[in-house]
Amino acid sequence: MTLPIYQVDAFADEVFSGNPAAVMPLEAWLPDALMQNIAMENNVAETAFFVAVDNGFELRWFTPTVEVDLCGHATLASAHVLFKHLDYNDEEIVFHTRSGELRVSRGPSGLTLDFPAAELESFAVEQTVCAALGSSSIASEAVIASENPHAAVYVYANEEEVAALSPNASELLAASAYSVIATAPGNNCDFVSRFFGPHVGIDEDPVTGSAHCSLVPYWAKSLGANSLVARQISARGGELQCELREGRVFMTGTAVTFMQGMVILPA
Repeated sequence: MTLPIYQVDAFADEVFSGNPAAVMPLEAWLPDALMQNIAMENNVAETAFFVAVDNGFELRWFTPTVEVDLCGHATLASAHVLFKHLDYNDEEIVFHTRSGELRVSRGPSGLTLDFPAAELESFAVEQTVCAALGSSSIASEAVIASENPHAAVYVYANEEEVAALSPNASELLAASAYSVIATAPGNNCDFVSRFFGPHVGIDEDPVTGSAHCSLVPYWAKSLGANSLVARQISARGGELQCELREGRVFMTGTAVTFMQGMVILPA
């Protein structure tokens, strides 16, 4: 059996930047174990699988180790494949996911994700987590989604402290029950972030759309502005134009195709 596959750099204007995702359009769902093995073999942060339904597409995301509830960059990559390679003609795509209905629309500035905004609550800053992040700096504050939390947001004083973090993945895995998002005010943008997810098999994610479901509500309140420019300052890096509106986070970015091919599976 052969199946098409695309590798797309999401939140990127050119290849070798942003966050790579594998995208596999399917006519029908494969067994879960097989999709997990394909994601493991792809060995990128996320592999997205989608199947057409009457009112859009069902969409699922797998890291090399687990299926996840929400992924921004692989949703952006999936929409890019539909618009660019599969002749999808409408201006908006509806994806049905474990996190509800997600929409992606295309416009002059790129593709815009319509994602849920997290309700946040205070979370204790744990010094063992700060130490595992590899810095003598201690976060000034922490918050976490009040429902279905997956990552704690640790707020630092400035961009330089976030850039200097050098986490030990095994220590972070032992110190925290959650993935960790480190964030601070940005020097040339509204805020910066980095995402560390050894809990889901990703030591550091290059650009994490789902993290901005928490980051955008936090910084919108902190800065008193609903339109924000965000930069994820990983080694590959990426920029997102963000807006908080009526309990939703809108993130606009671009994507480029790096590779197109076929997956060959045993009969």
